[in-house]
Amino acid sequence: MPKVDRLFSLLLTIFDLLLDAFRFIRLSLQPRCTLAAENLFLRKQLTLYLERQVEPRRPRAAAKLTLVLLSRLFPWRQALTIVKPETFIGWHRQGFRLFWRWKSRPRGRPRIPAELQNLIMEMANDNPTWGEERIAAELLLKVGIRISPRTVRRYMPKDQGPRRGPSSQRWMTFVRNHAKGILACDFFVTVTASFRVLYVLVVMEVGTRRIACGQKSQTY
Repeated sequence: MPKVDRLFSLLLTIFDLLLDAFRFIRLSLQPRCTLAAENLFLRKQLTLYLERQVEPRRPRAAAKLTLVLLSRLFPWRQALTIVKPETFIGWHRQGFRLFWRWKSRPRGRPRIPAELQNLIMEMANDNPTWGEERIAAELLLKVGIRISPRTVRRYMPKDQGPRRGPSSQRWMTFVRNHAKGILACDFFVTVTASFRVLYVLVVMEVGTRRIACGQKSQTY
């Protein structure tokens, strides 16, 4: 029953949003004078409603979302009467959290087939000196399967300890020796207050810690 109730609530919310969108489209086709008169007419009635100190019904999720979206089209603070501005801003933050939760849902790569997992474990057990890069190269050369070394490392046996590769200098030593010729880049996603998704790419000089270049693009 809880799943049925949640499904019914979701369908009811979608229906309310579609109905509000239809009303908005219908009102946008009316003359400006007609909209101003209707707005004043409704405000007068709402004033009388508030003077009688009648408790309003709690707005549903669809009504909250509609009010938040409409508030982006005009200065809403003077028109807000049913709740306090702090409560209305809380609705906006709640919508932002739901939007960010939807954008941040896990989207990982699918797991490789079980036969390939067993083959990786067998190759690692039969060749203790091989690392993930050698196994990935052997799979590509002899079997024709292209797979990244990071994915190979995920399915290698965990009880054999770290595999030693060729001796080389430490990474920090390498960075200090070649810092002036190294560029570091980072790509991240951020969401603005108006729910616009920005994709940002930053390139930084490691030696001077200066931003070499930065570029961003946005989606709506």
